[in-house]
Amino acid sequence: MIDALHTLEREALDRLAAVESNDDLDHWRAGYLGRRGALTLLLRGLGSLPAGERPAAGRQANELKSRLQAALEASSQTVCATVAEPALDVTLPGCPPGAGRLHPITATVRRMRAAFAQMGFQVFVGREVESDEYNFTLLNLPPYHPARDSHDTFYTARPDVVLRTHTSPAQVRVMRETGAPLRAVVPGATYRNDPPDASHNWQFYQMEGMAVGPHIHLADLLGAITGLAHLLFGAQIPLRFRSSYFPFTEPSLETDVQCTVCGGSGCRLCKGSGWVEAIPGGMIHPVVLRNGGLDPDEVSGFAFGAGVDRIAALWYRIPDIRMLLDNSMRFLEQF
Repeated sequence: MIDALHTLEREALDRLAAVESNDDLDHWRAGYLGRRGALTLLLRGLGSLPAGERPAAGRQANELKSRLQAALEASSQTVCATVAEPALDVTLPGCPPGAGRLHPITATVRRMRAAFAQMGFQVFVGREVESDEYNFTLLNLPPYHPARDSHDTFYTARPDVVLRTHTSPAQVRVMRETGAPLRAVVPGATYRNDPPDASHNWQFYQMEGMAVGPHIHLADLLGAITGLAHLLFGAQIPLRFRSSYFPFTEPSLETDVQCTVCGGSGCRLCKGSGWVEAIPGGMIHPVVLRNGGLDPDEVSGFAFGAGVDRIAALWYRIPDIRMLLDNSMRFLEQF
């Protein structure tokens, strides 16, 4: 065994001295120090030696392995210093970066902002992390309201701070900041502890819209919603208005848009009804106007919360809004 180790060392060092490239170094490393290298195979034979010879042979083998590794490192430095880098041809064409894309939700938000700009609305930015006061109390949701429950709302470590459940807290903030008259939209992400399905998700996007001033009526709200739908989908898109209830608007309504995925015949997105709830709203409640620092005897206003995800699904004919936030590149590269 000792003689075999000496023979292996001479052979390995001779071959290492002839190495001239990094590829040769890799072949040498695999041939002598790899899992199936010559030294590894030789070490496996230690178990067949007499017990008295194993300690000396094992010590010699380990010392040889250390010497070969040190020789390999030295040879590697020498090769790296002597091998010339290939010349850089600056006349070769470069690799152009791939063109970026807008996410469907981003594109929809921009399209909606452009539509509201034509109607004279300004864009404001709201807060995704809100206080309980702005998210609920100032919007006429009393402490016992079920919307405050943890099965509907994401609370933070502080019990009075939540992930906003809607963009409506911006109503009070904008009114306090600008006063009346005003026309504003506030896009952004919202969060609700809802079980996801084809038309619901735990995170979704809204665009809050509001107008406050003298002599604003429900007809103005209907006109703004209809104008948005026509600018987005064309004047031929069927709409349906239904009475509803929200604590911060009175009267309140829901706006349904005919499903563009199935053409009204029924699908997952519209849950077989042929209609998609997309833009709830109503006349701002007098309590909310007072909380915004305005006198409901002098001004009135409307507000709505357009569902960006559902509008994006209708625009792109996507049958499930969860696909918008799954981050599948195969899906997103279509847009």
